[in-house]
Amino acid sequence: MEKQKKEKSGAAAGAAKTGITFGSALAMVISYTTWKSVGWAIIHGLLSWVYVIYFVLRY
Repeated sequence: MEKQKKEKSGAAAGAAKTGITFGSALAMVISYTTWKSVGWAIIHGLLSWVYVIYFVLRY
C-alpha cells in the first residue's frame, strides 16, 4: 500500500514538472515567433502558461 502511494505521488510530480517545462517551451516559441525577440521570449518563458493563455485569448 505504501509503495503505491509513493508511485502515485512520484508520477504526479513528474507530470507537473513536464507540464511546466512544456508550458515554458511553448510560451517561448510563441513569443519568439510573434515578436522576434530573445529577451521577450525569456520573459514569456518565465511566465509560462500565463502567457500561453493570454496569447490564445488575445489573438
